[in-house]
Amino acid sequence: MTASDPRLRAGEPLLMGRSAPTGVGLIPPLSAARWLLVLIVAAGVYFFHGFLVPVLAALVIAFASWPLYRRLLVAVDGSRTIAAAIAILAIIGFLVVPIVLAATYATNEVRIWVQWAIETNRDGAPTPDWIATLPAVGEWLDAQWARHIGHPGAIGELIQIVSGANIGNIYRALLAAGGGAFSLLLTLLFMLIALFFTYRDGEAFVAQVDRLGERIFPMRWERLSRVVPATISSTVTGMTLIAIGEGVVLGVAYWLAGVPSPVTLGALTGLMALIPGGAPLSFTLVSIYLVASGSWMAGLALFAWGSIELFIVDKTLRPKLVGGPIKLPFLPTFFGLIGGVKTMGLLGLFIGPVLMALLVAIWREWVREVVAGDDAAQTLADAAVSTELRPGADQPPAAFGG
Repeated sequence: MTASDPRLRAGEPLLMGRSAPTGVGLIPPLSAARWLLVLIVAAGVYFFHGFLVPVLAALVIAFASWPLYRRLLVAVDGSRTIAAAIAILAIIGFLVVPIVLAATYATNEVRIWVQWAIETNRDGAPTPDWIATLPAVGEWLDAQWARHIGHPGAIGELIQIVSGANIGNIYRALLAAGGGAFSLLLTLLFMLIALFFTYRDGEAFVAQVDRLGERIFPMRWERLSRVVPATISSTVTGMTLIAIGEGVVLGVAYWLAGVPSPVTLGALTGLMALIPGGAPLSFTLVSIYLVASGSWMAGLALFAWGSIELFIVDKTLRPKLVGGPIKLPFLPTFFGLIGGVKTMGLLGLFIGPVLMALLVAIWREWVREVVAGDDAAQTLADAAVSTELRPGADQPPAAFGG
């Protein structure tokens, strides 16, 4: 009903009365904006969750390499597009070269194993001494070797039996492996695209996020937001240093113990050290090999040395390096690493500690506020008590001229 309605001009009474305009909404604007932002983020996560892993991987790499990127940006006179392109080429080289080397090494190893399998299938092969001399299970393994592998033609018969009975499973496994390789390639491509735009437009986006974060979490956003990049950078740096250190230290121990190919085993141990439980598994298997080969003292000494080194690293170095500015204790660091790997694989090694660091930071922030509130209340209470106990505090003031 508008002002031009004839009933208003005629002065007729309205059924519900004239509505009074009001400027107060049902929901405060700031609260509505927060809920709208939460809904938009939830919808984005739901529709684009397939891109979550490559985007997180790009953010992890960007946070860890940002100091180097800043130097590169200065070197190219501030051209963000050129700097981002050079950084992406460097990342590709850093990823492609190790993959090519690992593929070459794996191809050579597979060729050696295939040649051994052909010769064993043609001539047969006795049970290796280190398998036959294993305590408790050596005799049984020796019998199984002689039955399934040792005589001429055994490997061919075994392959024929396995392939004939499980041809469908093998076909499905090959299809799944091909699909997994294609998915990994797409993930890598999306990660590189996201990383390029993170390098190029990262500072502008961070500035926008900071302005929005200050509106949502005033007086707290600056402290909480700086936890994420610092924790990621320290986690990447710390875990890389720990992996290199464990690879070198245990590689030297392998060499002193007389293990074949100590350099290769040391490099594999360093790679396994990135995964929680990987380093102890590596030196334990090498120690078992030494014991089964007859080198009891070397095997036990290697196991003792690896256990002591692992205890020192996990109790002292890892919490200091992985926790970042929050300085996570051992238990949250351990839970962050294990939970991250279990949930997100290798990427979880860096996301897990970040989430634990945020949780610890929020917890400490709340505790600090509670302590500050209690101290303020105690100060006011002490001031009130001292005012009541002061002489003459309750007496009325004397009359003028009294």
